[in-house]
Amino acid sequence: MQSAMKLLENRFLNRVLHKTLWATLLPLCALAGVAHSVMDHRRAANDADNRAPAAQAAELPDQWRGAPLRPLALSEVELRFAAHFPGTVARLTDGRQVLVLRTVNQPTRMLHPATDCYRGLGYRIRNEQLEVQSDRARWRCFVAQRGTRQVRVCEQIEDAQGHGFTDASAWYWAALAGQSHGPWKATTVATAL
Repeated sequence: MQSAMKLLENRFLNRVLHKTLWATLLPLCALAGVAHSVMDHRRAANDADNRAPAAQAAELPDQWRGAPLRPLALSEVELRFAAHFPGTVARLTDGRQVLVLRTVNQPTRMLHPATDCYRGLGYRIRNEQLEVQSDRARWRCFVAQRGTRQVRVCEQIEDAQGHGFTDASAWYWAALAGQSHGPWKATTVATAL
C-alpha cells in the first residue's frame, strides 16, 4: 500500500514517469485505432468483391407473366442499401408494373416487409391481405397511398425448394432454424392505381 501511494505522490520523478507513459501509450492507442479502421475498410472491400460475382451470376428474368421486362436503375438510397445487403437487388418493369427482385444468401433482418419501406417513404397502408394469385402462390398484398398517388403492392419470398412465405418474419425464423434453405428469392410487385 505504501509503495502504491509513493507512485501517486506529486514528485518530479513521478510526474516525468507518468507523462512518459502517457506519451507512449496514447500514440499506440491512436495507431491501433487507425489499424482497426484500415482493417474494417479492407474487410468491407473484400466483402464487396466477394459479393460481386454472385450479383453478376444472379440471372434476371426477361419477362413477367408474359410481358417483356426491362431493367431499371436503382436509386441512390437503394444502392446504399444494396451495398450492405447479403444478396442482390434489382428493379425491373414491364411498362405497367415495377418488380423489385432480391436474392438472399443468408437469413437477415435486412429483408423486411414492403409495408415498412412504404411507411418509411410516407405512404399510408390499407387493405392488407393474403391472396392466391394466378400462379397459385400466396402473396401478401396492400394498397399504399401518399397524397393522390396509390400503389397496389404484392410480395412473397420463395426458398430454393419452392416453398413460399408471405411474412418476412416467418421466413427469417424458418431460415434461421434451418427449416428453409436458400438462396431465397423475394419478389415485390408494385402497380400504380
